Amino acid sequence: MSVVTEVSPDGEKLTISVKGRFDFAKHQDFRASYENKALKAVVVDLKEATYLDSSALGMLLLLRDHAGGDDSDVRVVNSNSDVRKILAISNFDKLFDIS
Repeated sequence: MSVVTEVSPDGEKLTISVKGRFDFAKHQDFRASYENKALKAVVVDLKEATYLDSSALGMLLLLRDHAGGDDSDVRVVNSNSDVRKILAISNFDKLFDIS
């Protein structure tokens, strides 16, 4: 599966790992990974993501809204330089903690 989720033992943090191309083809799997879950903290791990398009940016915004909008704790981690550049150009560093 190209979208893998893991909940921390204390149930406080959800980690969503995306593998390969992060595009519209992953929409259903990505949404299902967090839908119907009470979220305190979310980590989107892009270590194995090779590409990110505008639909992926939209999916990240939907996740942020679901997690509480401005009050959410959503982090994007382990992105490669190409993905990080797309996030920076899109000003997502203002909306998410990106590392």
